[in-house]
Amino acid sequence: MTVKIYPLFTFFLVSILFLVSVQAQAENREQVRKPAWAGKFYPADSHDLTKTIENLTNRVGRSATHLTRNKKLKALIMPHAGYMYSGLTAAYASLVLTPNQYKKVILIGPDHHFGVDCGAVSLNQAYQTPLGEVPVHSDARKLVSQSPLFRKASPRLNQREHSLEVELPFLQHYLGSFELVPIIVGAGDISQMSRALNKIIDSNTLIVVSSDLSHYLDYKSAVEKDKKTMGHILNLEGNKLEPGLNQACGLYPLKLLIETARNLNWQSQLIHYSNSGDTAGTKERVVGYSLIAFYGQDYGKKGEGTMENKQETDELTESQGKILLTLARQTIDEKAGQEVSGREKNMIEKALKNKAFQQEKGTFVTLTKRGRLRGCIGNINPRGSIAEGVRRNAVQAAFSDPRFPPLQPEELEDIEIEVSILTEPRQFDYQDESDLLDKLRPNVDGVIIRSGMTSATFLPQVWEKLPEPKEFLGNLCLKAGLPSDYWQTGKLKVQTYQVQDFSEESR
Repeated sequence: MTVKIYPLFTFFLVSILFLVSVQAQAENREQVRKPAWAGKFYPADSHDLTKTIENLTNRVGRSATHLTRNKKLKALIMPHAGYMYSGLTAAYASLVLTPNQYKKVILIGPDHHFGVDCGAVSLNQAYQTPLGEVPVHSDARKLVSQSPLFRKASPRLNQREHSLEVELPFLQHYLGSFELVPIIVGAGDISQMSRALNKIIDSNTLIVVSSDLSHYLDYKSAVEKDKKTMGHILNLEGNKLEPGLNQACGLYPLKLLIETARNLNWQSQLIHYSNSGDTAGTKERVVGYSLIAFYGQDYGKKGEGTMENKQETDELTESQGKILLTLARQTIDEKAGQEVSGREKNMIEKALKNKAFQQEKGTFVTLTKRGRLRGCIGNINPRGSIAEGVRRNAVQAAFSDPRFPPLQPEELEDIEIEVSILTEPRQFDYQDESDLLDKLRPNVDGVIIRSGMTSATFLPQVWEKLPEPKEFLGNLCLKAGLPSDYWQTGKLKVQTYQVQDFSEESR
């Protein structure tokens, strides 16, 4: 049979295909965030831009001897003014950054125009500068999908804000290839934002916060104010950074970084400070700039650095956390009589040979069913390796938590698993009840209390349900079998620890 194609139909078909093609090309172009500030804050020509950064880097030199050694660089604070003003301070990043040092950069900047009340995340396919394109990491979309505190940035906000774009050429020049998680942060729940951000931080991640310091003060006043502000940052005193005090335009990104640094026990170091009066402006109205680095644990040999010896191995990565979650799930399924794929089991056993899982740390396994607790068992002090602890506590939480009946096979699909890895508990010294309340860090510290032979602990996750320190301590005393106000007597022995936790996504 012969099929006839009529001319009019052919015309319409070709027209539709053409329009679809044009629309697809337009959508692809929109997926790349084009440079909006090239030629204004920095050179638009790639050759001129590279030469500018190289000249600034040469002015820095390589002679700095005060930099922290034997620690992992975790984050940087960098300025975002025009390169003629803040470029020299930004170029000091050359002292701590090297090509291919990180696979992912979480770039966090302030909102200068619209007043967002959350973390606005760019979901473009890539960011483009005169030096090329930087792909956007899949964690950007993951952050938006998993936390209501992070939302997709509007195209208008995304294109108009300069604080992210201005940092990229320096990062491209010093790091080479990496992927980007671009976030614009405004006023919001900083503690919960930090908690969500922690889930996408691993050993291949660098956080860069984009912020200038004081604006348009005279030179002497600016230096005095900036010195105080940098002191708050270096001491991780995010509560002392407040709106309306002209401390920094990146106020909320800075508070988010400080909260994250406190959560993960990072330390900070000032690498360079200047203001526009030092570079290209007058001294009557200046803007301040700093480059501040944040470092993780010291891995030096005994006697080197600020620690006597290596106390902890690198934190587990997100992928390693998923391995532990799979291990807990497989262990519970097997105990419940469910079949576990031999191939998957062998893959997990092979992965567990990694030294990271052989660390001896306290572990907890928590089970929830439709958002309600269904079992939680763990050990604060190490009892074997992390892998052994997760296996043991998964079984105990599922079948031996005295508060609940043993888990039944038909419940397995409704159960969500959380694995917590604990740091070593440390003695918590306090003078009185007021001092205890002031020193505790909500959403950061797990707390152990002891009185005589009785003791109890709450993981840091409990702060989500008991956010007030008085309420938190009162309930912890009740858990230990003590009066709810016993924490006010000053008789409690207190220890604190921190937790790295991993959770299954909703099933």
